[in-house]
Amino acid sequence: MTTTESPDATGLGTIDRGAGRIDADSKRMINARADVNQLLPMKYRWAWDKYLAACNNHWMPTEVSMQADIALWKSPNGLTDDERTMLKRNLGFFATAESLVANNIVLAVYRHITNPECRQYLLRQAFEEAVHTHTFQYICESLGLVEGELFNMYREVPSITDKDAWALRFTQNLENPDFATGTPEADQHFLRDLVAFYVVFEGMWFYTGFAQILSLGRRNKMVGIAEQYQYILRDESIHLNFGIDCINQIKIENPHLWTPEFQEEVRGMLLEACALEVAYARDTMPRGVLGLSAELCEQYMHFITDRRAQQIGLAPIFGEQENPFPWMSEAMDLQKEKNFFETRVIEYQSGGALDWD
Repeated sequence: MTTTESPDATGLGTIDRGAGRIDADSKRMINARADVNQLLPMKYRWAWDKYLAACNNHWMPTEVSMQADIALWKSPNGLTDDERTMLKRNLGFFATAESLVANNIVLAVYRHITNPECRQYLLRQAFEEAVHTHTFQYICESLGLVEGELFNMYREVPSITDKDAWALRFTQNLENPDFATGTPEADQHFLRDLVAFYVVFEGMWFYTGFAQILSLGRRNKMVGIAEQYQYILRDESIHLNFGIDCINQIKIENPHLWTPEFQEEVRGMLLEACALEVAYARDTMPRGVLGLSAELCEQYMHFITDRRAQQIGLAPIFGEQENPFPWMSEAMDLQKEKNFFETRVIEYQSGGALDWD
């Protein structure tokens, strides 16, 4: 899977003295011959715009007060047993999921994307994943949760283990230091990894968890955690859209990779991922809670799966037309959701200009 004349994707190679200046047309998403250290002239303005939008969405978890959440969590009658189980398993998935995504960005994706403006966004995304991991540390410490239980839950709860293990299958080749793009087989491996982590992990598997926590917030419960999840959701929406743009741009530049066979493989990935998420919903809400149920989450995941398939140029898989949680669209806009929360909400510059699902 290695190439004999692969370009210097690191940007750390020997300087070619007297080499000509690059032009934007020579830039490529993968396997570029252009110098990866030269941001300008820029080719993919969409990547730079997402970098700027992400910077304008800057936030830190410690800006959000947890006092109301702490009082509710400590109150014997503050939450039902089902709500507590849902919350802990929700946090348990996210606590390490953000680290898995960050590891994939730093150790796999960044190595093989050969475009500097996309790399600029990836650096910002890596920081945001660190902020998200910080968020779950902050929640764990604030509520006095058992640290080992929360952060090791991805090994102890089968439905969480199954999701993480599924995703890690798609980085086995990319973590190999000898792996390099440059052949159709290797390039498809990389494209497959982008689908697994952007379309599935961030674009599908986070959404049941978002719906659960935001449902708590809409009922004036755990409002500090709900506010932080809103900020994470805003970040993840840009992550998802960036990943989809990367996938579609690679398809444009490498149409030979998007074969009918590969498209069927990707559809199979989305089907598997949807089933794993439905199992997770059943595991976290066995009896239903907060007006949510595993059945409604299954319908929601069918809706989301079809949406993701269409975004990367595939036909819908389930044909689900109805979104059972239409309020999720409003939850992505902090301005619309302000009345639900009594905590301090910080308005970010680019929120009104972003295109949410």
